[in-house]
Amino acid sequence: MKKEQYTRHTLSVLVENASGVLSQVSRLFSRKGYNIESLAVGTTDDPAVSRITIEVMGDNAMMEQLMNQLRKQFSVYSVQELLPQRSIRRELVMFKVKAETSNVRNEIVQIANIFRASIIDVSIKSLTIALIGDESKAEAMQNLLETFGILELVRTGMVALERGAYTISDDNKETTEFNLGKSIL
Repeated sequence: MKKEQYTRHTLSVLVENASGVLSQVSRLFSRKGYNIESLAVGTTDDPAVSRITIEVMGDNAMMEQLMNQLRKQFSVYSVQELLPQRSIRRELVMFKVKAETSNVRNEIVQIANIFRASIIDVSIKSLTIALIGDESKAEAMQNLLETFGILELVRTGMVALERGAYTISDDNKETTEFNLGKSIL
């Protein structure tokens, strides 16, 4: 299958919060020759468990193979693919933009307000803006801010959760919901 026929897949992985686990998971992707498009990691409500959100381009067969390989890892508790229609995906993007005059600053503030972004730092020659949203929102804002001159840009990587009351560790999911991975409870 050609790479242009690949689609974006989002995996949510619960792992042991220990040194070397992230390296172990990311090595699995590189060994298979798959590029990670986005990677975000943080602890959960249980400090002994971390959630890794991984976005990768591929086909369904490739994703099934990756999920099976992840489940074999000793430090992996649960693996779930989050389908776009059943999940909420967000990313934090920070833009540092040239703003050398008050008119330019006012225009940038108006753009930030339209996108419901926050101005998090103001200096005489720049503004720093924080935006939370999906790729299309971030790209639209980036396109508008490029006319002013983006000095720096940083993205956290996508984080995602399944919609509704279900969780990655639920054993009681309806048959229409996914229930992949091992239970950590």
